Amino acid sequence: MTAAPLTEEDVVPAKAGIFSKEYRASTIGFASVMFLEGFAALALVTTLPVAVGQLDGLTVYALALGGFVTMSLFGSVLAGEIADKRGPRPLLVLGLGLFLAGLLLAGTATTVWQLIAGRCVQGFASSVVVVGLNVTIAQSYPSKLRPKALSLMSTCWIVPSMIGPAIAGTVTELLSWRWVFFGLAILVSVAALIPLGFLRRLAPVADAERSTPPGLVRAATIVAVAAGILHFGASGLDPVHLLFALAGVIALVISVPRLLPAGTLRAVRGIPAAILLRGLASGIYFALESYIPLMLINQRQISVTAAGISFTGATLLWAGAAWLQGHPWSEVPRHKLVLLGSAVIAGSSLIAIFGVLGFAPPMTASVALIVAGFGMGLVLPSLTVLAFDHCPPEDQGRYSAAMQVSQGLGSVVMIGAAGALFNVGTAVGYSGGLVYGVVFTFVALIALPACLLALRTRI
Repeated sequence: MTAAPLTEEDVVPAKAGIFSKEYRASTIGFASVMFLEGFAALALVTTLPVAVGQLDGLTVYALALGGFVTMSLFGSVLAGEIADKRGPRPLLVLGLGLFLAGLLLAGTATTVWQLIAGRCVQGFASSVVVVGLNVTIAQSYPSKLRPKALSLMSTCWIVPSMIGPAIAGTVTELLSWRWVFFGLAILVSVAALIPLGFLRRLAPVADAERSTPPGLVRAATIVAVAAGILHFGASGLDPVHLLFALAGVIALVISVPRLLPAGTLRAVRGIPAAILLRGLASGIYFALESYIPLMLINQRQISVTAAGISFTGATLLWAGAAWLQGHPWSEVPRHKLVLLGSAVIAGSSLIAIFGVLGFAPPMTASVALIVAGFGMGLVLPSLTVLAFDHCPPEDQGRYSAAMQVSQGLGSVVMIGAAGALFNVGTAVGYSGGLVYGVVFTFVALIALPACLLALRTRI
């Protein structure tokens, strides 16, 4: 089995922190890698359109975006199995190596299909690295420092969404979109040296012969393909798109239960409910993130720059909430923070509905996204801490993978469902405000029961 994580009984200096001497190098290394992973996942929105356009591939732009997420679902499952069999050391070596290869593949692309292949490799590798980092944190830091470490990782993941697009856009304009990928490759090569050196100090695992559950890899493959099919199907209303969407839903219903712990879809109290809530919270947030800026620009006639304030504000409050749960609120029971964060997210969906109304101030919906960011900063790190504090050490990789799968699937399904409602509303002639109201009402109908689900995360 994997090396047991440190516990509260370990001798830890009273003033020890994640940047104290014994943890400083590993913390900086982990944070650097997570920042670069987040940059690749969130900050290329200003680069991909240019790259796809220059490669004459605008018709498959959705694949360049969706390929990253789709392959990350597949990678999360395999990463969990590798972590539990062989520990995080080979996992991070594999993930960082593939991530570097994916960046170089995309940067040297001569066709749009090579670019898409590079993004798919990056998505797979990114999920492998994230699972590996989560397991490494669980094994390397005493339990009282885990909230702080996960708070920092959460911040490093989301900050690129605030500053990354501007950096990537500037590099694209001054040099080339290719140098965005090449620059990331150089930085990843340097940043990877720190955590890989630290990993040599981790104890080896003793459960390398552990068997993979039957059908797990097949189910992961089906889920990844089904997520891509659903994403495509939700983009149109013609019979072909509808058939694809139906096929994607059926495949997900059949295969998803194999990738999640028993009882997850029934919201069994404890870790299963926590994993389910992670997917719902992520789906709710990213559905709001997808349609609030669209509504602000197209319906309320807000400038693109002003609409961008919602992204910046959401990122800042997400980071702030993550810091709160990991520092001044680190002693607060995790389930209470999860409940508070879930209530904040639910409240944000109601604010979004109000923001659609003609008499509401134009930037009201922007406030909704900012408030939702605060809720996410409380919920996601707290759910991770809760799961690692109560799962068996030998299953840390599997539970970390399940959390990533739930988060990815929740986002894909909620964005797809919201997109389908938006397309239907537009097709039947709903006015702009009404169609956005339908979308945000749907999100609220999912967010409010999620608060009740938060009550079941108490262990």
